[in-house]
Amino acid sequence: MKHGADLKARLVAQALAEGFVACKICRPWDVPLVPDRLQQFLDKGYHGQMGWMAERSHWRGDPSVLWPEARSVIMLAESYTPEEDPMAVVGCADRGAVSVYARNKDYHDLVKKRLKRLARWLIEEAKAQDEVAQVKVFVDTAPVPEKPLGQAAGLGWQGKHTNLVSRDWGNWAFLGSVFTTLDLPADPAEVDRCGSCTSCLTACPTDAFTAPYQMDARRCISYLTIEHKGPVDPELRSKLGNRIYGCDDCLSACPWNKFAVTASDLRYAARAELEAPKLAELALLDDAGFRAFFAGSPIKRVGRDRFVRNVLYAIGNSDLQALRSVAEELTQDPDPTVADAARWAVQRLS
Repeated sequence: MKHGADLKARLVAQALAEGFVACKICRPWDVPLVPDRLQQFLDKGYHGQMGWMAERSHWRGDPSVLWPEARSVIMLAESYTPEEDPMAVVGCADRGAVSVYARNKDYHDLVKKRLKRLARWLIEEAKAQDEVAQVKVFVDTAPVPEKPLGQAAGLGWQGKHTNLVSRDWGNWAFLGSVFTTLDLPADPAEVDRCGSCTSCLTACPTDAFTAPYQMDARRCISYLTIEHKGPVDPELRSKLGNRIYGCDDCLSACPWNKFAVTASDLRYAARAELEAPKLAELALLDDAGFRAFFAGSPIKRVGRDRFVRNVLYAIGNSDLQALRSVAEELTQDPDPTVADAARWAVQRLS
């Protein structure tokens, strides 16, 4: 049964009341170019160690295969625009730079709860019309091509940095989706509005963009500090600077951020101890201390060893002799990657 504009209008109003900045609708099959683009990305090896991208490519490439019964995809954006300058701590020698999205609570939990409330509301609305609505909610962790679906629904367009950009809220936003068996009116797709701008491409410290709209994740600082296991290529270590978890350089450079909407959820505001954390203190965290310090944070999922590896690279890039002794303490760390990073840092500071 085709549902009208009235239900859609109430759905959008409910989504905004939940704290989302935008709510648009497309069909699961509205992203026909995704399979070929994804396969090209995989064939070039740009996914690096993210084997799950290849393993689930049949779903990620075609959302209609993920759940064949779905007739509509409700795409939602939730702003996490920072109040402070996201680049203020980048380059501070004795401090670590943490990506804006990870400076407080894990967005997966916050967004999913909102999506579930919205989905329950939709089920009840359908029930009031003597219909059964089935729903599935997704936030980043499932093989769903959120950004192409976001463009197909009209939320924004995939910029040259491959992230979604909007005229209304810039590019500081989390994406979530509600797949449903209800047949809801779709929105027109958004068109590319990047024009001749290349600010995001030139801002990348590691030259991870092989061309506009194409990124080699193996050179991306977010990938290297979060997804990559083991030692980072020595050629790239010095380019990490003091970025210890993620990178915001390309996002921060986007001119469309002049329209950014401030985050409505205070749980996205940076914890004081994560705005500009001291490298010396972070390097000496043991496993228990790491888990306690990052409880409820997305940083917790990388584990102590990978995180301390990142901190040691930042120490090696600090040019601060005072931090050499901190690195020396970890040259015999039980984790070989941490020990390797510590020796590299000591050598850099020698």
